Amino acid sequence: MTNTFIDTPNARVALYHAPPASSAWWREGCEWLGRDAESGLENSTRVHAWTHAPRRYGWHATIVPPFHCAAGVALSDVLAAARAWASGVPRFDMPVRLAQMNRFVALRAEQDDDDERLRDIAASALQALAPLRAKPSAQSIERRIHAGMSARQIELLRAWGYPYVFDEYRFHMTLSDSLDDTHARASIMSEWTQRIGKLGALPVHGAALFVEPEPGAPFLLWQRLPFNMAQDEA
Repeated sequence: MTNTFIDTPNARVALYHAPPASSAWWREGCEWLGRDAESGLENSTRVHAWTHAPRRYGWHATIVPPFHCAAGVALSDVLAAARAWASGVPRFDMPVRLAQMNRFVALRAEQDDDDERLRDIAASALQALAPLRAKPSAQSIERRIHAGMSARQIELLRAWGYPYVFDEYRFHMTLSDSLDDTHARASIMSEWTQRIGKLGALPVHGAALFVEPEPGAPFLLWQRLPFNMAQDEA
């Protein structure tokens, strides 16, 4: 399915990892968050109060964070560049683990080698799309600097508009809001430990372009971008 919308100057586009549409990983993640960003279907779950923020973004892991297109660049240009990039990335399956990142729960790569591979993939995507991204204003960048950021993260924020890129990138699929409730976090960890056992390795078989049509609107999965199958078989 391809979502349709009007390409406006207010729209932001992001390059995310999303499990294959036919996979149990996609169904389980969308059901947990209470929203399928591709079909638009929503459902109220018992964990609805814990998943407000990730529900708006959809079931994903960030590869290139949301951005506005540069002047003269259309979403079709981003699609062409992203497709070309994805065609050179080999697909693979990856064991995952649960982690608490600050106060939210997420899925991370289990093996350091996979984490490094994903860091390289994200860096190559950021560089491929860099010419198409509008640079945030200096004022907006400075407003996003906070006391907990390292000098390196501030450097990356000023250069790339986002602090968690290149060596600071950490692949993760968010399962919750930031939760002060330690019992809630433990409950999520327990449930997803069981789900991971049933689901097995995460299929990293492609990326997807997600679009936020207007500020604050739910992100829509617009186009899926399959990774290169032939390289796996070589």
